[in-house]
Amino acid sequence: MIVAAAAGNARIVRVRSDPKGRKIRMRTVLRGLIGLMSALFIAIGLGFLITPAEAAKGFFIIADGSQGLATIRADFPGFFIGAAVFGLIGAIRAQAAPLYVPMLMLALALFGRAVSLALDGMGPAAIPPMAVEAAGIVLLFAGTRVFGR
Repeated sequence: MIVAAAAGNARIVRVRSDPKGRKIRMRTVLRGLIGLMSALFIAIGLGFLITPAEAAKGFFIIADGSQGLATIRADFPGFFIGAAVFGLIGAIRAQAAPLYVPMLMLALALFGRAVSLALDGMGPAAIPPMAVEAAGIVLLFAGTRVFGR
């Protein structure tokens, strides 16, 4: 309760929490975060498209000739830009359904990394990409929960 005084007259004003207002703020925050993640994915995808050999080095990949460059230009932008497009659609429209596409793509990537850990062992740079993928999955899952209501 808040006591408000105006021109010498005191009155009590009740302040209620507004669950809908909190939902709107959470929706706005998630839309922004998913939009930022999608923009980052577009930048990464374009990096693989424009400078595949340089971008591949950051992912511990070496292109083997023109066909290797072509594969990097095809597969990595397809993954990153494809995930970004559906992330942006979900964020802009505040809809849950499009977010399942990048969430599945990240989950498959994370699964592939887990298989690699089991079969190949853990390298010194194994955990950071897994943490990024897991964080992306959590963010997108939160978006599906908030946008789906």
